[in-house]
Formats: sequence, C-alpha cells, structure tokens
Amino acid sequence: MDSWIRFSAQSQAKERVIRAAQYTCTLLGYTLQKGGAGVELLKTVKQLEAHMSLTRKLMRLGNSAEAVEAAKRAVHLSDSVLRLCLTVAHLNKAMYFACDNVLWAGKVGLLPQLDQDKWSQRSFRYYLFALILTLTRDAYEIRLLMECEACSSHGGSKATWTSSPLSPPPTPLTPENGDLSDPSSLPGAILPLLSVRLRRQFHLLVTVLRNNPPLLLDLLKNACDVFIPLDRLGIYPTGHGFVGACGLASSVLSILTIVHPWLKLKP
Repeated sequence: MDSWIRFSAQSQAKERVIRAAQYTCTLLGYTLQKGGAGVELLKTVKQLEAHMSLTRKLMRLGNSAEAVEAAKRAVHLSDSVLRLCLTVAHLNKAMYFACDNVLWAGKVGLLPQLDQDKWSQRSFRYYLFALILTLTRDAYEIRLLMECEACSSHGGSKATWTSSPLSPPPTPLTPENGDLSDPSSLPGAILPLLSVRLRRQFHLLVTVLRNNPPLLLDLLKNACDVFIPLDRLGIYPTGHGFVGACGLASSVLSILTIVHPWLKLKP
C-alpha cells in the first residue's frame, strides 16, 4: 500500500500538467468555435481533449487507495470540524476515483456494456460533495484566523471586531443622534454601524488571506474547481469556455503547490 501511494504521488505532477493541457484544449475549442474555425480543426482539438482526459484517467488508477489513507489520517485530527470535513471529503474523493476507474475501463473497451453517462454523473456528484466539504474547511480556517487576528489587533483582549477597549464611552442615544426608540431614526443609526462592521471584517479577511498564501491558493483552487461538476451535472451551467478557464486556473494553482510544497495547505 505504501509503495503504491509513493508511486501515485510521483505521478501527481504529470497528471496536473496533463489536466492543464486538457482544459487548455477545452478553452481553445470554445474560442475557435466562437471565432468560426473550420470543422476539421474543431474536431482535432476535441479529439486531443478526449485523449488527454483518457490519459488522466489512466494515471489516476489506484488513487482511491491514497484517498482512503488520507481519510484514515484525518480521523485522528483534534479539531472536530476539520476531522469531519477532511475525513468525509477524502472518502468522497475515494468514491470519485473509483467511479473514474470504472469509466476508464468502459472507455477502453474492458466494460463495453457500461452506461458511461450514468457513471460520469455519479463520479461528478462525489467530486462536487468533496469540493463542498473542502470549501467548508477553508471557510472554517478563515473564520478561526480572523478571530485570532481580531484578538491580536486588540492586544490579546477579548474585544469584538466592532469595539475597542480604548474606545471612549458610547454617546447616549437621542432622537437627534439616532435614538433606536424612534422608528424614523432606525435606518440612519444602523446603517453606519453595519458599514463600519463590514469594512472591519473585510479588512480582517484581506489580512488573513494575505498572511496565509496556502489558504488563499486552496480557496481559489477549490472555488475554480467547483464550477466544473456544477456545469457537468446541470446544476449551474456555465459553458465550455468558463469551465475551461476554471479548470486551467485550478490546474496551474495545483502545479504551484507541487513545485513549492510550502504552498500546500495542511493538514
């Protein structure tokens, strides 16, 4: 098992490069079609894209074992939210890879009676569930880091984002300055406070993402990837051009995390 996982890890970079090439073909085909290119050229690009997809399926044979091992490691995480999100996400990835392996067998003729559309839809459902869980994990990490950043900005106190321990005492509310007991002054009193709160939270969000490149890259990669199964399942159709652009962007971000391992979000 360990030797197979090491072999899969070594082929991951090649699979990411081929994935980038596949979605480049998707984006190129959409661009050529919009530009009125010839039928033969479009056919060639689509065939190249199909060959890239089939090659990726071949390289992902056995990735289910790696995903199951990752789920086993995630079970031992101390944080309950991370433990739940990562364990279930890895299990969904394992099912996605298993469906992908079945699809590969059908495309190469080993399972000629296979309903490829049905299995493709099934694999994309597992892929979508895994992405939703990883995005949930990213949002949870961001929330924790924003809370830490808010506390550190107040010198480690437990002050909230909308108040400071050094702030002067609040001015008593009156009908002239926004007394909440006066319904007519309610919008004028709440909107400025809401605007200040949103600006502070946005500033915290930008600070957290700027100081945590691995989290930023993981968030961008998953946000790009999620549009692919949404389009394939017909939940939110975006078109081949947008799917190609998102797939290419997420592939480049994945390659960056392989070239520079410190950019990979852990655990």
